[in-house]
Amino acid sequence: MPDSFPRRLTGLVLVAIGAIALWWLIFGWPEKELAPPPPLTPPVGMTMSQVDFADLPGWQADGQGAALAAFQTSCTRRLTLPADRAVEPVMVGGTVADWEPVCTAALAMDVTDDKGARDFFESAFTPLAVEVDGKAEGLFTGYYEPLIDASRTPDDRFHVPLYQRPPELVTVDLGEFREDLKGRRIAGSVVGGRLRPFASRAEIEAGALSGRDLELLWADDPVDVFFLQIQGSGRVRLPDGNILSVGYDGPNGRDYTSLGRLMVARNILHPDHVSSPIIADWLRNNPVAGAGLMAENASYIFFRFLDGDGPLGAEGVVLTPGRSLAVDRAHLPLGAPIWLETTHPDPNASPGPDAPQIPFQRLMVAQDTGGAIKGAVRGDVFWGFGEEAEIIAGRMANRGRFWLLLPEKLAARLLASSSRPDS
Repeated sequence: MPDSFPRRLTGLVLVAIGAIALWWLIFGWPEKELAPPPPLTPPVGMTMSQVDFADLPGWQADGQGAALAAFQTSCTRRLTLPADRAVEPVMVGGTVADWEPVCTAALAMDVTDDKGARDFFESAFTPLAVEVDGKAEGLFTGYYEPLIDASRTPDDRFHVPLYQRPPELVTVDLGEFREDLKGRRIAGSVVGGRLRPFASRAEIEAGALSGRDLELLWADDPVDVFFLQIQGSGRVRLPDGNILSVGYDGPNGRDYTSLGRLMVARNILHPDHVSSPIIADWLRNNPVAGAGLMAENASYIFFRFLDGDGPLGAEGVVLTPGRSLAVDRAHLPLGAPIWLETTHPDPNASPGPDAPQIPFQRLMVAQDTGGAIKGAVRGDVFWGFGEEAEIIAGRMANRGRFWLLLPEKLAARLLASSSRPDS
């Protein structure tokens, strides 16, 4: 009797498993109920309208294979994420599932075939004209990888710390708490169970982080460090000639203040003469006043050493010179192709208000963000490393516009939602 009961119980379990298996063979396994797709609508004040690729100025003249290569880097990372993961801002970017078909197709494409790349974008995407409060134009600037001199140890020459991220610094994605804050982040440290503002630039430079062994390197010029923080990544030349790459590892969470705007408002510089090289020269020629001016930008960036082919953008992929664009992720989804029409300074011409500008019509990919990049029609072109990149990026502050490319089905949902009377 004691032995027969377990055998009967085992037999019943096997019968149940067999019945379930038979049901699965006949009727199929019940599908997991998928969550409904998120509602789509542009952020407040922003409108999007469908256009044809023929309406994009210079579309046929671009070599879209280079843009496809940049898009592939975004897709390689995106396809590692869960299908239901939101692509911020979710009201425009949808979810990873909305991008999976175009990303899978893109990764099978030949980036050396410009015509094939162009045909791919035309067949898989819908271009959308972007406006804010009826205005299509905005400001487009540039950034690059600067080269600075630094040492692993401090001395009389190398005395300016380049800090790594403090362990207590916390970054919070506000979109996880409120839908209307999607794409917004804050940073601080937890004190007494509450998130408090982290030390400002002035406080850090006054020694708020001293004595904690957080110095990554020691530079010889505070102005170089300041501009490295603005660029977000760069290269460091050590005294022995070796070159290291350093990249962005988070902000202190304080608001960014533009030195150029401060200097114009205080009549230090004329609006037509504002550029990174001119600002840097003034700061070096006026070290006391310059230090005070830099301290007014409370934002501070922390760094880490990088391995690999280049700097990483906010999307977590290597940036492509001339094809990666920093945008405001509260308005535009990272990883999205963007057709940009603007101009950039001629690197071979003398700077000045009348310096010639070169037309720039190119397919870009939104792969980065920046403290100064705020608003829907606003962008920062990554120019890469070297003297020419530094010249163009340092002088670029030009008007332009862009068109957002979304996968066809995602664009159709967005346009349908936007056209509803209650949207």
